[in-house]
Amino acid sequence: MKSPQKSPVEKFSVIKAEQLKTACSSCNLRELCLPIGLSEGDMVKIDQLIQNRRSLKKGESLIRQGDHFSSVYAVRVGFFKTIVNTDDGRDQITGFQMSGDVIGLDGIQTDLHTCEAMAIEDSEVCVIPMDRLEEIARNIPALQHHFHKIMSREIVRENEQILLLGSMRSEERLASFLLNLSNRLKSRGFSQSEMILRMTREEIGSYLGLKLETVSRTFSKFSEEGLISVQQKAVLILDTKGLSLKAKATLIE
Repeated sequence: MKSPQKSPVEKFSVIKAEQLKTACSSCNLRELCLPIGLSEGDMVKIDQLIQNRRSLKKGESLIRQGDHFSSVYAVRVGFFKTIVNTDDGRDQITGFQMSGDVIGLDGIQTDLHTCEAMAIEDSEVCVIPMDRLEEIARNIPALQHHFHKIMSREIVRENEQILLLGSMRSEERLASFLLNLSNRLKSRGFSQSEMILRMTREEIGSYLGLKLETVSRTFSKFSEEGLISVQQKAVLILDTKGLSLKAKATLIE
């Protein structure tokens, strides 16, 4: 998705290290971002990774396709979407990231980012320089192993996306999407049945490879069948088992 270029000064609101109120060691997302059971000394080293945080307004880009890769970003607050510009000029949404997720792993192979990451609500990320992460991970095997697990999780999600787009009907795609989102929210301590969709129906359609009309029609059908209740962006899952039968898939949190 192309947007006007901004100068480095106005591109981000940067929170300097001395302004940080919550370090990794006391962050409520610690269990999602970091391995369990680290020593106090290891936590001190990891705290030093976070040199700054970045605050982004809704619609601002954290990274753009083609940007040089130097850091990965842990989402503290908010929601993001990742977008790939296809050869024919279309924008394809490839994922949605929430608190506890890591953005920017796509740049590791070529040192260039292959997608854009845009905030879909006011958000904040922790900036983790990759060279520092690799240096510290070499001395903390648990951190290195955990980072590999994060990368593996992203590979699994990409495989799920291929399955969604390649072999599922529209009802299966939307049901899988809702269950996946439900499980991810549950792992973060939120309700598994009540959710506020931060993304639009059109964005959901782009991610699932469906037209907007199909997404809206399928939401209405699920509501009529008593599987969900929908009020604008608020969705309540009424029948998890029934929705699972629609999905016919097991999804990762």
